[in-house]
Amino acid sequence: MNELLTACALMLVIEGLLPLLSPQRWREVFSRILAMSDGQIRFLGLASILMGLLGLLWLR
Repeated sequence: MNELLTACALMLVIEGLLPLLSPQRWREVFSRILAMSDGQIRFLGLASILMGLLGLLWLR
């Protein structure tokens, strides 16, 4: 359970870096995402999940 909470905390740190360091760029990225179709967003989500799973397999 401790590892899961650590992973969630690290995710929040990483997610907060772009808005902190470059808020304008963060807005641009967000506006591009809003312009995408549902299918494109789902594909990005799937790609992100697969990269995360591959990373976990590689690290373990």
